[in-house]
Amino acid sequence: MAFNLGLSGAVMLLLAWNVIIYLLQQVVPLRAVIPTEIGSISISAITYYLGLRPSAVLEDGWVWQLVTYMFLHGSFMHILFNMLALWMFGAQIEGDWGTREFVKYYFFTGIGAGLTTVLVFPHQFFPTVGASGAIYGLLLAYGVCYPNRPIFLYFLFPIPAKYFVIIFGAIELFAGFTGTRSGVAH
Repeated sequence: MAFNLGLSGAVMLLLAWNVIIYLLQQVVPLRAVIPTEIGSISISAITYYLGLRPSAVLEDGWVWQLVTYMFLHGSFMHILFNMLALWMFGAQIEGDWGTREFVKYYFFTGIGAGLTTVLVFPHQFFPTVGASGAIYGLLLAYGVCYPNRPIFLYFLFPIPAKYFVIIFGAIELFAGFTGTRSGVAH
């Protein structure tokens, strides 16, 4: 009998690419310097070129950042929780919708979150990273498709998916529009 983690084609590839690029962020020693009003900031060159910098998209035409920022993460906990959510919600959605529709939706929500960041914070100098925009898109789809299915908050408290989506959506919208946890995709 084979052990099945519930991983399907696109979810497995997205997990793998996110982990590979996160590891590259950690080991590639190249740095980039961002000048700011309060002094210069040194960041990973990978984050500089692939993270979402609204000014680079608007002024320099670096539109690839609307996709590549989704594969970068700011910390181990950031990637851990994003990939856990991708597995928990994405595998079910991909199984129901099929790989092609799942991938289109994943990138539509991730790029949409990136475009929102560019429009709302056009002068943000620090790169935004993370798959959170796409992950919250998956969470929304899961809540719509399975509104009464329980999701265990902190692995202990069962909450129907529809309420879980509302609670976490509100938290992320607040964090995104107030600048709380800046640099993280909301």
